[in-house]
Amino acid sequence: MRTVVALVIGALVGFAPTAVAEPPAPPAPIIPPPVQPANIGDLEFTATDYYNSGAYLTDLQIATAPAIAWINDEAPRVNRPAVMFDIDETALSNWEALKANDFGRVYNGDCDKLPKGPCGLIAWDQRAQSTVIQPTMDVFTTARDRGAAIFFITGRAETQRAATERNLRAVGYTGYSELIMEPAGAHYVSAADFKAPQREKIGDARRDICAGKCE
Repeated sequence: MRTVVALVIGALVGFAPTAVAEPPAPPAPIIPPPVQPANIGDLEFTATDYYNSGAYLTDLQIATAPAIAWINDEAPRVNRPAVMFDIDETALSNWEALKANDFGRVYNGDCDKLPKGPCGLIAWDQRAQSTVIQPTMDVFTTARDRGAAIFFITGRAETQRAATERNLRAVGYTGYSELIMEPAGAHYVSAADFKAPQREKIGDARRDICAGKCE
């Protein structure tokens, strides 16, 4: 929920016979004082505790519960329902690789020293060992059971298709309509530059339901 705060400024302006009234000057921006950033090591401990405590899973369950209810309500009302999902950290968790890299983004290189790093994320994807994110699976199952066409849209490259399909199948994501991946050799400034047009194409074709992770 966004709260809009309106600042009303009243001013009395005196006019000379030949003077022209000027609008009041805008208020000076409020700039917060600089704050010392948190220690990176402390943030790593915080993220690990958040994950290990079960709070992360609980928050995911809270976030996905309305989506499940919405699909249950809306899917029967349309002719061609469709639901879209991202993969990494939405449908599949790469926690083991991320933790091994101290939560850094190490794309290239081997991944053969787990649980120690470094672990190249491309090599990790090829291992097809990402684990299921169960709250997302619950949304997926609901959509599939309600007859929705399911699309996965990922920033992974087309060269990773076989491993990605194997990983999805291994954790239980079966019966989806299509896996859409970035063309080999393509480069985008952000993931949204690839994914958003793909969602639009599906939406134009279906004109029904769109759910899942959107940037």
